[in-house]
Amino acid sequence: MRFARRSFMAGWAAGLLGATRGARAWEPSRPIQLIVGFAPGGGADLAGRAIAEAASRFFPVPLVVINKPGAGGAIAAQQVANAPPDGEQLLVGGGSESISLPAFRDLPYDPKRSFRSIIRLTRQPLIIVGGPKTRYPDLPAAIEAARKDPGGVSHASSGQGSIYHAVFVLLSQAAGVELLHVPFTGGAPSLQALLAGTVDLAVLAPEEIAGLAAAGQVRPLAVASAERLVAFPEVPTLRELGWDVVIENMKGLMAPAGLPDAAAATLHDRFRRGMQEPAWKTFLDRTGAMDGYLDGPGFQAAMDSVLDALRASLKRA
Repeated sequence: MRFARRSFMAGWAAGLLGATRGARAWEPSRPIQLIVGFAPGGGADLAGRAIAEAASRFFPVPLVVINKPGAGGAIAAQQVANAPPDGEQLLVGGGSESISLPAFRDLPYDPKRSFRSIIRLTRQPLIIVGGPKTRYPDLPAAIEAARKDPGGVSHASSGQGSIYHAVFVLLSQAAGVELLHVPFTGGAPSLQALLAGTVDLAVLAPEEIAGLAAAGQVRPLAVASAERLVAFPEVPTLRELGWDVVIENMKGLMAPAGLPDAAAATLHDRFRRGMQEPAWKTFLDRTGAMDGYLDGPGFQAAMDSVLDALRASLKRA
């Protein structure tokens, strides 16, 4: 009788544990949308499509990339922030919409509270470059010229509040100089202005300047990352030049705030497995992006750090 009772209790406990585990499990029941705030062919779009391809076999539903361009990524970010926290809409974020636009203007979402970060996918180094007609042999010479002639040294950006703009905002504050900001509607027009000699400086990604640098059309002057780049080992970092500025473009996946823990864990683990796939590694090699893996809290902390530094810099300016 005592044995039977122990067997009953053991079976009851096992059944309860199984039911609890079942309640905690999460599986998507409809296609997962990866919302990209920029047009097809850009960095966020390429990263979204690459991780969708690499991770698709780990999900029972399709991973669908949807482009919602506009307002520097803010339109897409607002859509995801307002979506139900069911794991079916994820923002391919971490760039302008998350770490620079919120420092320049009020937005209909809070970059720190409107989302639950899932995983960081990439780090994208940023390089300050001069054009073929630049008057400055290096960045210290350009900064010294700006010190003597406030506003006399110009820089292009892909738009007010963009991450490319943010690089120069932080540099101006750190160096104590005034640079002339010339905003354009995107990265391509700003590059054209640099090549034409309309502006003195610009920020570009490594893959954008590889051929141009080899042809002498742009001159890499400084890296905004914490370390030098393998592709440009001779180019110093901003820190090495004496300015404590570290900023990179980054891409990852973010869900609406309120996403349950089980859903966040499942999404993280399966996209992390996708990052081990050959298709993802091929994407990194092809684009020059760097594996930037961080878990959700780490990704959020990385974004918050840049946003806080930029807000503090603008407040002091």
